Amino acid sequence: METMTKTNFWQRIFGGGKPSETKKPMAVPDAPKPLPGTLLTLDLPPNDPLVAFFQATPGVVEVDKLNLDSPALRDLNRQGVKLVIPLINQGELLGVINLGSRLSDQEYSSDDRVLLNNLATQTAPAIRVAQLVRQQQLETQARERLEQELRIARLVQQTLLPQELPALEGWHIAAHYRPARSVGGDFYDFIHYNDGRIALVIGDVTDKGVPAALVMASTRATLRGVAFDYNSSQVGTPEQHMTPGDVLARANDLIVPDIPPKMFITCFYAILNPKTGLLQYANAGHDVPYVRRGNTSIELRARGMPLGLLPGMPYEVQELYLEPGDSILFYSDGLVEAHNPQREMFGFPRLSEYVSAHAGGAALIQSVLEELEIFTGPNWEQEDDVTLMTLERDSANGHVHPTGHVSRDWKILAEFETPSAEGNEREVMKRVAEAVQGVLPAARLEQLRTAVAEATMNAMEHGNKNNPEIPVHVQVKASPQLLSVHITDEGGSAPIPDNPAPDLDAKLAGMQSPRGWGLFLIKQFVDEMNIITDEKHHTIELIWHLEVK
Repeated sequence: METMTKTNFWQRIFGGGKPSETKKPMAVPDAPKPLPGTLLTLDLPPNDPLVAFFQATPGVVEVDKLNLDSPALRDLNRQGVKLVIPLINQGELLGVINLGSRLSDQEYSSDDRVLLNNLATQTAPAIRVAQLVRQQQLETQARERLEQELRIARLVQQTLLPQELPALEGWHIAAHYRPARSVGGDFYDFIHYNDGRIALVIGDVTDKGVPAALVMASTRATLRGVAFDYNSSQVGTPEQHMTPGDVLARANDLIVPDIPPKMFITCFYAILNPKTGLLQYANAGHDVPYVRRGNTSIELRARGMPLGLLPGMPYEVQELYLEPGDSILFYSDGLVEAHNPQREMFGFPRLSEYVSAHAGGAALIQSVLEELEIFTGPNWEQEDDVTLMTLERDSANGHVHPTGHVSRDWKILAEFETPSAEGNEREVMKRVAEAVQGVLPAARLEQLRTAVAEATMNAMEHGNKNNPEIPVHVQVKASPQLLSVHITDEGGSAPIPDNPAPDLDAKLAGMQSPRGWGLFLIKQFVDEMNIITDEKHHTIELIWHLEVK
C-alpha cells in the first residue's frame, strides 16, 4: 500500500489554543505547498466549527468534501491536506492526523481508511496518557518548588522568632507558637533596653502564609530598629524614656508607605521594669491581654489603631504595677476565634474566666491549649495562627518598689463601699484615716486625707457620674513596707481625666475654677499613684512607703 504523501504532520491541540507541535512534511517536486523542509502549522481554536464537526464525526474526514465556514478548513485546503483523522478520547479532541495527496496521485483506498481509523483509535488514548503524565510531572515540579520555598520561609521565620526566652530574676516568661500553615503572620519578641527594661511584643499580620510571614519579618525588624535607635541615643533620665506609644507611633509611620494593600498589623507592646514591677504598655488594635490577680482577671486596655493603616496615629500609654503572683496572658486572635463543630467561637468571656480560675505562667499555656482542644474537638482544622505568651511574677519575691523595699504579707485594714453622692468623700476620708492609725506616721495623715478625698471625688464624679445607686469601693491594706489604698469606680469605658498642673495664681485670682486639681494634687501627697483600668472599672491605687524598722 502506498503510504508516501505530499504532506504528513501531527498537530497536538491543548485547551485554550496553545501552540501546536508538528512533524516535518515530506515534500515532492510537484507539490505547490509546502516548500521542502518547511514546518506546517494549523490554527485550530476551540470555537472553530471544525472542532465540533470532528467531535461529532469520528473517523477519516475528506477535507475537500466539507462545506463549513471555518478558517481552519480554509487553511487545510490551502496547505493541500486531503484527509484528516481526528484523535478523539472520551469525546475530547486531542489532535489530528493530516494527510496530503498520495505521491502516486491515486485515491486513498478503503483499506487505507481502515488502517488510519485503527491508528487513530490506538493513538488517541496514548496521547491522553502522555498528556496526563506530562501534566502530573509539571504539577509535581511546581509542588516541589512551592514546598522548597515554604521550607525556606519557615526556616527564616523560625530564625526570627526568639531562640531563647529571657531569664529575669523573680520573673518567668513562657511562649508558644503554632502557625495555621507552614508559615504564618503571628510573631512575638523580646527587646532588651540599655537601661535594664525589657519589651514584650506580640503581633498578628492580616492574612496567612508567605505574604503574612514576609510582612511579619518586616514589622519585627522595624520595631527592633526603633528600639535600637533609642538605645543608641539614650540619655538616661526616666523622663526621657521612650514609651511603648512612642515605639508604635514611629514604627507605624515607617510601615505605612510600604505595606501591601489591604494588609495591616495588630501589635501589643509592653515595657517591663523588672526591678520595680512597673509595666507600661500600648496597643495597636491587638486583642487585650489578661492579668490574673488573685482569682480575678484584669484587662490591659489602651487605645490605638493597627499598624500600617494611616500615618501619624497616636497610641495611648497605660501602666500597671505587677504584684507578686500576678501573671499576664498575651495571645493572638487565633485562640479566641477558634470554632467548635457547632460554629461557636472560643471567645473572650471564656478566656477571661479561664485565666481567673487557673494558675498562670507556662502551666497556663498548656492548660489553655488543652481546653482549646476539648472545645474544638479532635477533627479541628486550625483556621488561624495561635500564639500565646505569659509573664509571671514570682510570689516569693514580693513587690519591689523604686525605693528598694520589698512588699509581702499584705493585711487588709478596711474594705467598704459608699454611694456616689456629694459629701461622701468626707466619710471615706475619715474611715481610711481611722484604719491607718498607727500604721502611717501622724505627720502624713493629713496628706492621706487630702489624697483619699480627691480620689474619691474623682471616682464619684467622673467614674460613676454622681449616681448614688453606683457605689465607690474602697480597700485599705498594708504590709511591713507599704500602705495601699484602692478606690474603684464603675467608669471603665472612659479614661480618668488627667488635667495639666493648675495655675495657682489664676485660681487665686478667680480666673480658674477652684476645682480641677485632680490627679495632679493626688500625686503630690503619695509616694506612688497607679491607675488600673478594665472594661468596667477604674481603680486608683495610692501607695505610701513605710519606714522599715
